[in-house]
Amino acid sequence: MNAAELLVKCLENEKTEYIFGIPGEENLAVMDALLGSPIRFVTTRHEQGAAFMADLYGRMTSRAGVCLATLGPGATNLVTGVADANMDHAPLVAIAGQADTHRLHKESHQVLDLEELFRPITKYSSRLLAPDIVPEVVRKSFKLAQTEKTGACFMEFPENIADMTIDMEPLPVRQPTPPEPAEVSVRRAAELISQARRPIMLAGNGVIRNNATEQLANFAEKLNIPITNTFMAKGALPFRHPMALGSVGLQSRDYVNCGFDEADVIICVGYDLVEYHPRLWHPTRDRTIIHIDMSPAEVDACYSIEIGVVGDLKHSLERIGELATPHQRQHLHPLRDALIEDMNQHRDDQECPIKPQKIIWDLRTALDLEDVVICDVGAHKMWMARMFRCEHPNTCIISNGFASMGISLPGAIATRLAMPHRKVVAVTGDAGFMMNSQEIETALRLNLALVVLIWNDGGYGLIEWKQRAIYGRTSHVTFNNPDFVKYSESFGAKGYRVHEASELLPILKTALADNTLSVIDCPVDYSENLKLTERLGEMVFQL
Repeated sequence: MNAAELLVKCLENEKTEYIFGIPGEENLAVMDALLGSPIRFVTTRHEQGAAFMADLYGRMTSRAGVCLATLGPGATNLVTGVADANMDHAPLVAIAGQADTHRLHKESHQVLDLEELFRPITKYSSRLLAPDIVPEVVRKSFKLAQTEKTGACFMEFPENIADMTIDMEPLPVRQPTPPEPAEVSVRRAAELISQARRPIMLAGNGVIRNNATEQLANFAEKLNIPITNTFMAKGALPFRHPMALGSVGLQSRDYVNCGFDEADVIICVGYDLVEYHPRLWHPTRDRTIIHIDMSPAEVDACYSIEIGVVGDLKHSLERIGELATPHQRQHLHPLRDALIEDMNQHRDDQECPIKPQKIIWDLRTALDLEDVVICDVGAHKMWMARMFRCEHPNTCIISNGFASMGISLPGAIATRLAMPHRKVVAVTGDAGFMMNSQEIETALRLNLALVVLIWNDGGYGLIEWKQRAIYGRTSHVTFNNPDFVKYSESFGAKGYRVHEASELLPILKTALADNTLSVIDCPVDYSENLKLTERLGEMVFQL
């Protein structure tokens, strides 16, 4: 076989189901090798869309999503999605073709040093300079991508290497077993929790990545310790759980409302600093912090830990829970009451444009609890993060590490492929939608039924929110949109426009029942943004 065929065999060995990407001259050998493979190649309309699809496939399955591009501009188009996966800790392997090795040492058409380009935004960046290293590089890439903290890896594949003959086999697939937490750390953590007067927990996305949601719920219920979650950990603890405080990270008074200001011990479980900066919930730097995770704590002035329990997250929670003394059941803090009030505030509102609270209420009503929403980045993300109720993990996906616009539609496509029995809704602003709207064609070609719900305000609503809050005026945030209904129909999709608030729920139900891609153009009233700011305090969210 040639090296390209060996690469495909190695990908099959890693149980790769899909490769998302675009064919090019420098990956011709790989494209040809895929013709005889059970791996399904998904031809996308932009490499960024391919990377976002691989990103979301990795999040939803815990197996590395794979994306492929050619050299030069094809590879650079992958960068945003690869960086998003790496900073959000989604397992991903990216592959790019490259020019013949005989011209890599000099200025040459479309040639960039891709290995160096991807190095800062991946866990591992490599160049396949000989056919006999293909099995090692592929196995290492998948091993690192899928090992905590999960993330992105990259391979550059020169076209002449891809055509070379080789007689080798893939390496056995073995992922490392998570280490057991140290007994001394477990006992010290249990001691600090038992002695605490008002402990509180902050759950991060690592809880979901490590399938420790059941252990988290049991821990909280047994010890009677309230739990907040980051945007990216929505569903890590069901909102109906008696110890659930909901999502934090939108505004300054979360620090007070959640009880971080009253807590003497803060227990961080599966928490990544990129999700919600410690200075926003521990500005005083005087609380006892317990770090429970698969990886040692990052160094930060506001995240100086007393003890780190590093190892298998499930076992850490179980063992600490067995040793710690339960606390008396606390009255839950005002944040939960405020969230419930916000969720219910405009459920029956009939004004149009429609208030964010009403949109979320109707969306939650239309969906089953195990259906999935993929949020884009914008003002809608803030409302969804705070007010969309989740009872299961990975049912509201929010990128809040790299937080790139344009992720929702390609992400919804990958989610639908990974979870074909669940309804999927891409929740997006008009700006984020247009960044990758070309992938409508990809979804239709794949015969995928999904819904795109556009919160239409004719501008960059999140930036306008901050501009008005800080400067009292706006600057260059408005734009014009196409007719989204006609635009969608031009692809062959269905298009709906909401004219009255009473139409939204019926349209959502109809669109969810459509056996195709449906786009809903919903006008949103973002005057509610500043009202929320005035009521809750200064915004501190990260874009």
